[in-house]
Order: sequence, then C-alpha cells, then structure tokens
Amino acid sequence: MVSPPSDDAPPAAPPAVRGRRRRLVLAGVAGVLAIGFTLATVRLFVLPHRDAPAKADAIVMFAGSTGRLERAVALARAGYAPVLVVSTPTADDPCPRGLTEVEVICFAPVPLTTRGESRWLAAAAAQRGWRSVLVITATTQTTRARLRLDRCYHGEARMISVPPPRGMWPYMIAYEWAAMGKALVLQRGC
Repeated sequence: MVSPPSDDAPPAAPPAVRGRRRRLVLAGVAGVLAIGFTLATVRLFVLPHRDAPAKADAIVMFAGSTGRLERAVALARAGYAPVLVVSTPTADDPCPRGLTEVEVICFAPVPLTTRGESRWLAAAAAQRGWRSVLVITATTQTTRARLRLDRCYHGEARMISVPPPRGMWPYMIAYEWAAMGKALVLQRGC
C-alpha cells in the first residue's frame, strides 16, 4: 500500500529543472576535467622539472627539434663533460666536427625513439663507466625522457631542456601526450 505524500516532503522538481541541473553538473565536471588536463599539460610538457648543468661523464643529445645540438655543443665547449654524444645525426643536427676539446660519438638508436636512445645510453654507460650524464631534450620531451631513462640507466641523469620552435608547441604537446600514454601503458620496461 502506498502512503500519501506528507506535507513535509519537498515537491518533485519538474522535468525541465531536472534536465537543467543535469546539464549544469555535466558542465561542471567537464570544466574540472578541462582544468585538470590543462594543469597536467603545463606541469608535464610546458614547465617540466629541469636540472641545472653540472659536471658529468658525458653530454647526450636526444634527437629532435632544433636548438638541441647548439646547446649540447655549448655545454661541451664549456667543459661540462669530456664526451659529447649525438643521437641520430641529420642534416639539421649533423654529427659535430672540429670539436677538439671533447670526444664526439654519434649513434642511431634501435628503435629510433626515446626508448631506443635510453637503451643505447644505458649500454654505453655500462661499457664506458659513465655514472653521470647531461641529457639534452626538447622541453616537451623532458618528462617522458626522464621516465624512459630512469627505467634503463641507474646513474645520475640531469635533464637539460631546449624549447621547441614556437609554432611546434601544439604538435609536440599532442605528440607527447600520446607517447607518454604509450610509455605508461604499453611499454612499461626499459
């Protein structure tokens, strides 16, 4: 038996009001998610944790956007390490010539990815006794490169970032979200 509604119970909201409330809740949730995504993007890819240069056994430039080779060579010339390592030399970032103050090593990682570079670096460090390295990356790549490298190399890795060209930021951030997902979900080992 159904009891009649009491006078103390609030009246049920009409369907239009319930629909409006539902839309407001969904909009609020979407807003919170958008803010969270934006803050994560800034923290991970725009303003990642960066290290100051310090003396190391080697300077290693991970391949990618322009400006990295210049930064790596400048650090080598300043005497931060006796070895300069350049990943995947290209026409834009050729293997440096004429650097008499450091040993220069150029390599092509297998696979041609940050994961391959991290594996190569770990193997070279074990072979050559490198306990500390300076790693030159794009600002957007710094967090993922640190994650990849921490899985393979157990020495000290100081990440030195170089900002990509202004017009490349949107592409590189989108790329890094996809690559970070791959590193966290599909490729969890070295």
